[in-house]
Amino acid sequence: MHPETPHILVVDDDTRLRGLLRKFLMDNGFRVSVAADAKDARDHLTSFEFDLIVLDRMMPGEDGLTLAHALKSDHRMPILMLTAMAEVEHRIDGLEAGVDDYLPKPFEPRELLLRIKNILQRTPAEPTIPEAEVKSVQLGDIRFDAERELLIGTDDTISLTSTEASLLRVLAEQAGRVMSRQSLSQLCDINGGERTIDVQVTRLRRKIEPDPRTPRYLQTIRGQGYVLRPDE
Repeated sequence: MHPETPHILVVDDDTRLRGLLRKFLMDNGFRVSVAADAKDARDHLTSFEFDLIVLDRMMPGEDGLTLAHALKSDHRMPILMLTAMAEVEHRIDGLEAGVDDYLPKPFEPRELLLRIKNILQRTPAEPTIPEAEVKSVQLGDIRFDAERELLIGTDDTISLTSTEASLLRVLAEQAGRVMSRQSLSQLCDINGGERTIDVQVTRLRRKIEPDPRTPRYLQTIRGQGYVLRPDE
C-alpha cells in the first residue's frame, strides 16, 4: 500500500474479532496492524506511527480505558473505543479519558467504517514543515555540511548514501524538533514505509554516534519519532 494510506492499530484480546477487523479494514483500503493487549499495543507504538487506534475497553491486564488515558498524554492519534459496556456512564468515562468516539458491541462493520472515516476527516493533518536555513551542524568530532550533504570527520570525509544524506539533512534542518517516521519518509522521499526509516536511522547512527547503542545526537522519542540534538 501507499505510505500515505491511513494506518490503523486494532487492539482487542478476541483473536477472531481482531482477524475479522483486520481483513475488513484492509479490504476497505486501510493499512492495519493488530495487538492482543495493552503491552502488545505499546510495543507497536514504539515502532510505528498510527493514524487511529480501534481499542477494546475490556482486556486482561491493563484495560482499554487505562491505556487510552495513558496514550492521550503522549500521543496525538485519535482513539475509537469498542465495548460491550454501553451504559451512559461508561461512555462518559471513555470520553473523559480522551476517547474520540465510542461504539458498543455488537456493532455493524459498516458503522465502524463510517465512524473511522469521520474521525480521520476531522483530525487535522500534520502540518508541512518548512525547511530551515542550516549550513552545518556539529556532532562531537564530526561536522555535517547540510548544503553539500557531506559528513566530515577528524581526518576525512565519511561516506554517506544518498538516503542517509537526505535523512541527516532533514533532521539537521529541524534540529531539536521531534520528527515522526511518517514525516521523515515523506520529506526524504524514502519508500518502504516507517520501518525503513528505523533501518536508515540505525545505519546513520553507526556513522555519527560515539556509541550507536546509546545515541547522544540522534535520539528516539518513544511513540513519536526521532530528533537530532547537535552540539551547540
